[in-house]
Amino acid sequence: MSDREPPFVGAAMPTRLLPQHREWLIAGQRDLEIQDAASPDVLDGDWRAVVRQARDLLDGYTGRLGVHGPFLGLNLIGYDAKIRAATAERLLQSVEFAAALGATHMVLHSPFMFFGSPFLPHTPANRLGDEVALVHATLERVLPAAEQAGITLVIENIQDTNPAPLLALVRSFASERVRMSLDIGHAFLMQRIGGPTPDQWVRDAGDLLAHLHLQDTDGHLDRHWPPGWGTINWFALFEALGTLAHRPRLLLELREPMRIPAGATFLTERGLVQ
Repeated sequence: MSDREPPFVGAAMPTRLLPQHREWLIAGQRDLEIQDAASPDVLDGDWRAVVRQARDLLDGYTGRLGVHGPFLGLNLIGYDAKIRAATAERLLQSVEFAAALGATHMVLHSPFMFFGSPFLPHTPANRLGDEVALVHATLERVLPAAEQAGITLVIENIQDTNPAPLLALVRSFASERVRMSLDIGHAFLMQRIGGPTPDQWVRDAGDLLAHLHLQDTDGHLDRHWPPGWGTINWFALFEALGTLAHRPRLLLELREPMRIPAGATFLTERGLVQ
């Protein structure tokens, strides 16, 4: 384990739940991710009112702030130019939301869905170059807007069984504003069908890893349980994080945000976080 002080853990939540967690967030200036911008209904509505509410509730907060971008029905690999345009437009709305909020990261979902052996799809011999080019086309306007606003796009593993395609995609941008996000529960689910352990994902990603969603699961479903409810090896995960020269953002992303204190307590009592 690293001899550094344990990192502070934060959480992801919609704006409406900020009052319940505000004191805890501000006391530790913890990482925070606002989830409202993932909703198409919010982005097509009066999202500026949501931003104003969040900013008012976060008076005194100076931690690392981000948003979760839209993902429902979207894929960064768009073979159809009209679909790419619609995806880009939706992502640009989210960048505008994030910029108004003062956020510095935005989560996108990996486009690499696996069907077959984890070591064959999305490889150089099986269309990886074409797929990366299509993601670049989708983000052609989105990335410059994010860069101008000081926002880092973090691409989260979803059904990725093999880390190599996602890491190749992140590297292909050669930009400090494109990094990888690791959802621990997603990695654990894919481990059951041949993928590496969550801690190995950390070691493979290295300095490209900027952001983690912390959630527990039993490996049968994407549970988003508090740490301690499932079977993830949290000690191995934090040992791997301790080898990094930097400290990625750490966010509890739970299906029931009321259990954020329980998840944070589980990790704190084991000396893994503050």
